[in-house]
Amino acid sequence: MKAGLMILALMGLSACATLEKWTEGNREHREFQVDKAWVRFAPAEPNEGYRKIERMTPVMAGRVLLTGNALDGVVAWDRETGQELWRVKTINGVEGGAALIRDRLFFGASDGQFYSVDVRNGRVLWTFPTNAETLSEPLLDSERGVVYVLTSANVVHALEADSGRPLWVYSRTDTNNFSVRGGTKPALKGDNLYVGFSDGFFTALSAKTGQVRWEVQLNRNKRFRDVDTTPVIDGDRLYVAGYDDRLYCLSVEKGDVLWKIDQGGYAGLTLLGTRVYYPTSGGEVLALDRENGQVLWTYKIPEDKGIATSIVPFKGLLVFGESRGLLRFVDAGTGRPVAHFEPGRGVFSTPSVDEKNGSVYFISNEANVYALKAGWVSTSGLSYLR
Repeated sequence: MKAGLMILALMGLSACATLEKWTEGNREHREFQVDKAWVRFAPAEPNEGYRKIERMTPVMAGRVLLTGNALDGVVAWDRETGQELWRVKTINGVEGGAALIRDRLFFGASDGQFYSVDVRNGRVLWTFPTNAETLSEPLLDSERGVVYVLTSANVVHALEADSGRPLWVYSRTDTNNFSVRGGTKPALKGDNLYVGFSDGFFTALSAKTGQVRWEVQLNRNKRFRDVDTTPVIDGDRLYVAGYDDRLYCLSVEKGDVLWKIDQGGYAGLTLLGTRVYYPTSGGEVLALDRENGQVLWTYKIPEDKGIATSIVPFKGLLVFGESRGLLRFVDAGTGRPVAHFEPGRGVFSTPSVDEKNGSVYFISNEANVYALKAGWVSTSGLSYLR
């Protein structure tokens, strides 16, 4: 009965804001419109306890949408209808991300296990005991057939993707008592695996053996030293941030600092054209010059709405969630707000988008999975414009 009332209440939740645009010569009037296609409560049972962090980005696999929730596991939905297809239950759910290769989904759970699951039917193919919860997305190297995962214990595991057989392990100890709940997805370039840790160090490991190639201590703050943002590789440089520290542009070869911005970050940044879009841990979204880090524009999230998720490009806009607020759509060129959607109690999950079909998917802090239809519409015929 409670679940039914919850769904009825959710169906009444919808918010849409638009920005009007005129084409050349004012011949056609356009607006950006956001509408709810469907919404589903992800856990199998209503949550009457502590509300956990819902951070997993939905994964699209053809007509299937795969979402993890921090209560009881992973669910597969039909992308068009929202029908539940299968479910893999795990104790304390899946808070980190997942990676897809062909018909297999890989993810770490809060039960101390790492999973490989058949996307077609939800059958668990193998598990590996990491003995710690996983709070970040794994990295798949399809050429080598290896999956890399960082656990909350500052341990990196390299596993054979087909079987789950361990290849190597790298660990380090963090003596600091304070740590941000999160973790970095490793990045790979050539034979180097790049990983950030909660002790403030950023490290290049051999992807074959796990041996340290080089390391640099970025964050020396006494409180939160975490380097939790996923490193982004851009040719011979990479970008990574410490939580209450800075954004760094480093050389891939040795980790030398090329430039830095004195604002820390939690979510990953996005490269688009000549710009870097960076959500800070101070509640701002910055558009930076890719070459030198110069700030081109700033979007300030309302103080009571928290911080931004990672940013996703969508139809000339940037889409991101506010941890205690709305799902936002802003103009990529200027940072001007264009549209928003109100899911209730915020969004910590980075949205997933299908630009061709005008679809946006995310899970809210209340563990509700949303499918939205969004795009520019002609007000004359009220039809979506591709």
